[in-house]
Amino acid sequence: MVRKRLIIEMGMGVDQHGQEPTVAASRAVRNAIAHNALPGVWEVAGLSHPNEMIVEVQVAVPYPEKVRQEEVLAVLPFGQKTLTVESGGMIVQGRAIPEFNDENDEMLIAIAAVTVLVE
Repeated sequence: MVRKRLIIEMGMGVDQHGQEPTVAASRAVRNAIAHNALPGVWEVAGLSHPNEMIVEVQVAVPYPEKVRQEEVLAVLPFGQKTLTVESGGMIVQGRAIPEFNDENDEMLIAIAAVTVLVE
């Protein structure tokens, strides 16, 4: 079957303290899907359950090799999910605060694109 894109949502996420690329990536994905509804999945594409959606996630974040992919995908409530993580996003100098167990003064910014496809 041919896959067709139904929707693409974009988001941004930040980890100000902790220097965790997984946190920034998860927040970017959550931001991308936070304000949408997908009635077209049923009304146009004719799917009977949201798990029939194909959901492709692409995230660009500093230190992509440290991303715990299963945690990022867990943000998505439904769908046949895949994740591609690549180097990108941004590192901004913040302020290390010992009470937050900061390793350094880096704030990590991730960007995400979440694409919903149907067959």
